[in-house]
Amino acid sequence: MPTTTWVLHVDLDQFIAAVEIARHPELRNRPVVVGGNGDPSERAVVATASYEARVFGIQSGMPLRLAAKRCPDAVFLATDAPAYQEVSERVMARLRQFPAVVEVLGWDEAFLGVTTADPEAFAADIRHAVQEETGLSCSVGIGDNKLRAKLATGFAKPAGIYRLTRENWWAVMAERPTDALWGIGRKTAKKLAEAGLTTVLQLAGADPEDLAARFGPRLGPWYRLLAGGVSDAEVTATPYVVRSRGRETTFQQDLTDPGRIADEVDGLAQRVAADVAEEGRPAARVAVKVRFAPFFTHTHSVTLPEPTSDAAAIGRAAHEVLGMFELGKPVRLLGVRAEFPPPPG
Repeated sequence: MPTTTWVLHVDLDQFIAAVEIARHPELRNRPVVVGGNGDPSERAVVATASYEARVFGIQSGMPLRLAAKRCPDAVFLATDAPAYQEVSERVMARLRQFPAVVEVLGWDEAFLGVTTADPEAFAADIRHAVQEETGLSCSVGIGDNKLRAKLATGFAKPAGIYRLTRENWWAVMAERPTDALWGIGRKTAKKLAEAGLTTVLQLAGADPEDLAARFGPRLGPWYRLLAGGVSDAEVTATPYVVRSRGRETTFQQDLTDPGRIADEVDGLAQRVAADVAEEGRPAARVAVKVRFAPFFTHTHSVTLPEPTSDAAAIGRAAHEVLGMFELGKPVRLLGVRAEFPPPPG
């Protein structure tokens, strides 16, 4: 089998919901909706929903109130961006250990440029590595360019692998609606339908001059190229900048003594401070994570008066954050994390 260059698209399945379910295993197989402060009566929208909640028609961007009407028994949780960022960084760091060029698209997805004779085996290794690193599942799309790899992931979900290339493009995509294409949304699809173009095959065969007249000289012809599966195949490495350094400890026996808990946080803070000094960048925020028995995890954080690498300042901030918790339950895990200021530009 000849060695070929492929584009792989890695997409973490129901990412935000999956992170929350990992933190709250008792919610597994239940409809979970994450958004806002977790109060369905507030004016906020769904960040993500578990597959069990999606059965009820709940989707990202939907008002929480509507989600609650569609599934009154759903569990609503507040968004916790630092937790999702932390897991995302672990995933992307693991992907960078593969012999591939990694281009990060967001918290939960990335393109990989890979040279291999067996892309399915490579994709299977990726899925295993992500599962091993985080306990989360991912789907992998294989393509001969970015567009096809991205679309292939949709056919792979959940937790699968799918290949979409020039060879099977028309067999898979010809009769699908135009908004099945990455880059064409519902509004554009409606305008295309008004022009008599309802399928990918019809759009691919449309008059480019007519498309340019209707949608503009740039977008019109571009829509036609999308329908033909034409796309950039170059994966560009995303510069990797560490956004935080953290340490955590899971205890063999749950902690109940506040003094012991404070001592453990102090020790973790000192280790984190050493990591910050090694990084050569000052910390801007300090966060503390507490996992109570049986498995409830909470995180609080504070912004430092000014960015610093001083161990004493980081330790004081960690103790300040620890004071935000109600330590009335046994503690099974403690963590301290220092977050760096975002890079300029």
